[in-house]
Amino acid sequence: MSNQNKPAARFRNKTLTAALAFLLGSLGAHRFYLYGARDVWGWAHIAGTLIGIPGVLLLMATERASVPGWGMAVIGAISVLSAFLAAIVYGLRPDAKWDAQFNAAFAGRRASRSGWAVIFVVIFSLLIGAFLLMTGLALSFQTYFESQVEAAKAISQ
Repeated sequence: MSNQNKPAARFRNKTLTAALAFLLGSLGAHRFYLYGARDVWGWAHIAGTLIGIPGVLLLMATERASVPGWGMAVIGAISVLSAFLAAIVYGLRPDAKWDAQFNAAFAGRRASRSGWAVIFVVIFSLLIGAFLLMTGLALSFQTYFESQVEAAKAISQ
């Protein structure tokens, strides 16, 4: 294979990757930025989000009583929460390790230099991701315990 047919290597910015994971991670934007349009996990993010949205709508319409809605919503939640986790992991990776993995073609010519922007992306990813996880857990437990109370009332009558 000649060098003319090879795609040109491009420098991958760590801050941009973390920001894409934070802002558009549930659509796989960070995966497509790093690995291209053929990345299976990027498409899995899109599929998870597309499955999760109707699941959440179904839960809202049935007052959290739909079992298929819960299953679909969990799939969507996994996509969203894993995107926030990816933003944290990418943001906290040392620049040298980032460059060794994603920018090896630029060794000695160009290096990543993370600044405060990536720290803010990590902080907001942790804040919002933890909030969403705790909210999801609280709603799940509330629904479970409400169903147990209803079952106990039905037995006692």
